[in-house]
Amino acid sequence: MKKSYFLLHTAVLFLGLSPVFGKIISLNEGLLTWYRVCFSAVILFLVLKLFKVNTLISFREKFDIAKIGMLLTLSWVFFYAGIKYSNISIGVVCYCAASFITAVLEPLINRQKFRLSEFLLSALTIVGIGLIFHFDTSYRLGIALGVISPIFYALYSIYNKRLAGRYDSKLISYYQMVGGTVGLGILLPVYLFFFPTETVIPDLKNTVYLLLLSLFCTVLVYVCLTEALKKISAFTANLSMNLEPVYAIIVAFLFFGESKEVNFSFYAGLFFIVLSVVLQTLISARKVK
Repeated sequence: MKKSYFLLHTAVLFLGLSPVFGKIISLNEGLLTWYRVCFSAVILFLVLKLFKVNTLISFREKFDIAKIGMLLTLSWVFFYAGIKYSNISIGVVCYCAASFITAVLEPLINRQKFRLSEFLLSALTIVGIGLIFHFDTSYRLGIALGVISPIFYALYSIYNKRLAGRYDSKLISYYQMVGGTVGLGILLPVYLFFFPTETVIPDLKNTVYLLLLSLFCTVLVYVCLTEALKKISAFTANLSMNLEPVYAIIVAFLFFGESKEVNFSFYAGLFFIVLSVVLQTLISARKVK
């Protein structure tokens, strides 16, 4: 169990850098996400060969894994859209709604008993997001787009947990990235028709950023996360992911000067989100004892 928590928080730490790349990469959210999943698929293919992972599974199994990868890919599209139409701090905080959505959807999808404690803890994050939503009307489009992202991520976490105990984590991540590459690739022409852009192929600087994003914030993160989900619930994983904004906001304040763009209601909202994480950690530790 200790190893699972270590892997989970390692994933959270590197995931905290993901929104920073979303801000500094000049591509729009659709292209950025497509290059991210495409590069990640290539890196994971090399990883599978390096570690000689057995890839002999049926086409149906590959397709089922790939479908779940598309959920993750769509969550990234809206995640980066939220950041580009607001800022890093707002975008990452909106992602915290995943714990609330998971607390509602997981019992319904898995036909489990509804847990009131999980719902109430998650409601704290919604209170936090609500406070942030009202702090500046100029960011409401970014917030609205950002809140769609955790819906897809919650579904991804729930269905991904079903795969965690059946397949190698690297194999799962590989086919999920392939699924995202193909699925979003099919949708991309339509997306670019409605949201045209001058730049489709990244320059050298953006390519380097995309490679770093793919290697450390995607491949490493989701291999660690899939391993952790073998022993940790999807709800606990998502609630722990709420620490991501803490890391991302620190970077945004230090290097992007975003502390000048927020006011008291933002900090009040962030307090409720951090409080939900702390309470869940204390409750989980008590249950283990």
